[in-house]
Amino acid sequence: MIRRLILLRHGQTEYNATDRMQGQLDTDLSELGRTQAKTAAAELATREPIRIVSSDLRRALDTAVALGDAAGVSVTQDERLRETHLGEWQGLTHTEVDDIAPGARPAWRADATVAPPGGESRIDVARRSVPLVRELLRGVDEWGAAGDQRPLVLVAHGGLIAALTAALLDLPTDRWPVLGGLANTSWVQLGAHGAGAQPSWRLDVWNASARVASDVL
Repeated sequence: MIRRLILLRHGQTEYNATDRMQGQLDTDLSELGRTQAKTAAAELATREPIRIVSSDLRRALDTAVALGDAAGVSVTQDERLRETHLGEWQGLTHTEVDDIAPGARPAWRADATVAPPGGESRIDVARRSVPLVRELLRGVDEWGAAGDQRPLVLVAHGGLIAALTAALLDLPTDRWPVLGGLANTSWVQLGAHGAGAQPSWRLDVWNASARVASDVL
């Protein structure tokens, strides 16, 4: 029994385009982001997703609705899929954070236990998102049944997707940074091998998209 899980990052926002840190600020897709969402939707709809669950932040939800419309699947929302709360860094550009706290941002990226002032660490993010996946494993009976390869899709954010993936793969915490950044509307595919709510997870695809965006490099 293999259950396919696709984790799709939202389309571009103006914050993405200007290197501004969003966290849980509720920003909108840019014009390019809306185009990206439609392009990703056309591709992923061919996989015939059985369910789509989205972060309730608009940039993710609008990306999810584009996929839902293309695939004929309704979208449900879950706030546990929100991006990492970046505390005092939210709304600041990368340069502004570096000016205020030199070296803090690289240290945060290198250590999953580090949180911005007043914010969450990647460990915190995984702690709130892994239970959702386990609930879906228990509650979606048709997922992977009788060899069905149709995926379940979660639409979320780059930081959350990296943290959730690392936690599901049971990577040692000090190895979580080996999972690099995701381009807008890129996706990850994982396979849950075995029955029950705690299967063995394998990474099938990381950062699947037509090209790697500059904000990932």
